[in-house]
Amino acid sequence: MIDRRESFPALAMYFTSGKLAKPARILASELQLPYYSIQMDRLITRFMGESSSKLRQVFEVIQAHQGVYMFDEFDAIGADRGKDNDVGEMRRVLNSFLQFLEKDQSNSLILASTNNLKLLDKALFRRFDDYLPYQLPEPEEIKQLIINRLGTFKPKGKLDSVFTEALDLSHAEISLACFDSLKEAILNEQKKVEPLALQEAIKLRKHIYNH
Repeated sequence: MIDRRESFPALAMYFTSGKLAKPARILASELQLPYYSIQMDRLITRFMGESSSKLRQVFEVIQAHQGVYMFDEFDAIGADRGKDNDVGEMRRVLNSFLQFLEKDQSNSLILASTNNLKLLDKALFRRFDDYLPYQLPEPEEIKQLIINRLGTFKPKGKLDSVFTEALDLSHAEISLACFDSLKEAILNEQKKVEPLALQEAIKLRKHIYNH
């Protein structure tokens, strides 16, 4: 039996942008454990006490079945209890979560992720064993990511304008833009990706993300 407190700490994950579940799925794969995503919108109800009751059931499952459990978009219940716009039911749910997490003795890995770090209650950071910030890629990381994703389809010549265009996008969005341009090249029976097509794919991703 594995002691979760020694081997599988509870982690808080902060993402500036992009898809939140992928790193959690990778962790589950590396640990050879099943991955479970807790959908916060289904956890929260308008009836007093019902949300906390559902949360108790979630932690009972966590105790009974070892796995990687992701509370995605955790700011839905983890908002600072001192905020003026705090809702009473949300405060009770967060209090319940903190209590369940404190008492948890399971062998599971518990994750919580957010894009809005400033909204979270400070008490959460005392309950979680670690905090993992995921930042946007640096210019050199963008360059290497695009080169790796394009592989043999990488166009000849400089791609400085493409790398610049990809600033302020996450790893996931840049990868999706590369895949879009690769599909276009394959459908057009081209052996190389057109730089302009790649740049347009990146612009489209920016447009989608900002809207």
